[in-house]
Amino acid sequence: MLAILVLLTSFLSIVYLTAPSISHKIGKMVDDFPLFGNRKFFAGGVCTTSVQIPGKVVVITGANTGIGKETARELARRGARVYIACRDVLKGESAASEIRADTKNSQVLVRKLDLSDTKSIRAFAEGFLAEEKKLHILINNAGVMMCPYSKTTDGFETHFGVNHLGHFLLTYLLLGRLKESAPARVVNLSSVVHLIGKIRFHDLQSKKRYCSAFAYSHSKLANVLFTRELAKRLQGTGVTTYAVHPGIVLSEITRHSYLLCLLWRLFSPFFKSTWQGAQTSLHCALEEGLEPLSGKYFSDCKRMWVSPRARNKKTAEHLWSVSCELLGIQWE
Repeated sequence: MLAILVLLTSFLSIVYLTAPSISHKIGKMVDDFPLFGNRKFFAGGVCTTSVQIPGKVVVITGANTGIGKETARELARRGARVYIACRDVLKGESAASEIRADTKNSQVLVRKLDLSDTKSIRAFAEGFLAEEKKLHILINNAGVMMCPYSKTTDGFETHFGVNHLGHFLLTYLLLGRLKESAPARVVNLSSVVHLIGKIRFHDLQSKKRYCSAFAYSHSKLANVLFTRELAKRLQGTGVTTYAVHPGIVLSEITRHSYLLCLLWRLFSPFFKSTWQGAQTSLHCALEEGLEPLSGKYFSDCKRMWVSPRARNKKTAEHLWSVSCELLGIQWE
């Protein structure tokens, strides 16, 4: 328990050490003292584009709550036809009803998707492809964090299986439609904690050693590597892809850890709201002229640096090959 507490404290340190324009903000912090309750200091970047997207089709995983829900709300407000792809359909319908009422956009739909089950992923993709002839934006937003050791339906460690392999397979199944709809974008939610992640090819399923915090970090590194390799393979197709760190956000992602829930409540004055957390996803989905930055990593609506491990071409290529093998697919 103490080790997890120390690790979580280091997470917070990493975020603030890597935050953009931190020296400027520290000066502003002094000017605005007292700090507590001044959430603007930690709000981060804001998506400033006024682009409207009527007629565009969007799929967002895990959009029944949190960051995904706020992302869906804004894209619906801009005229998109939005699919909320989530495991809890009842909660999804409640979110969709709220968004439809708020945006006056009736084209907010809910479809069942369980990223811990490859059969569910394939069923979702099959249904979507039969229903829609276009797909312009795919936002791989859903994720799990700090789960006790468990496995997905297919036997993968839950963080690796849901956060990486689930979205890897979903993107593979929808990629043809994205290419047909180009220009199109894929946005993958990662995290600043990829900085302490490592792809342990000898123990991807964490059978030999398991720590929930490190398992989450490893899966977030996998998201960055996937984005990098996907961008390379999509050159010339009109489909671009971006990895996103949303910030430390007050959301339900901490639900699997009592300690994390306690820390989130304790440090809540320093964290982003879900609306603030959605801004970088929106920036990467909407901002014009981002195509040359395909494959890059963004935080606070700006390109940010990544760890040396996240820049390793051989690791990205090997992770791609291993992921295909685990999922039983051929993706050249």
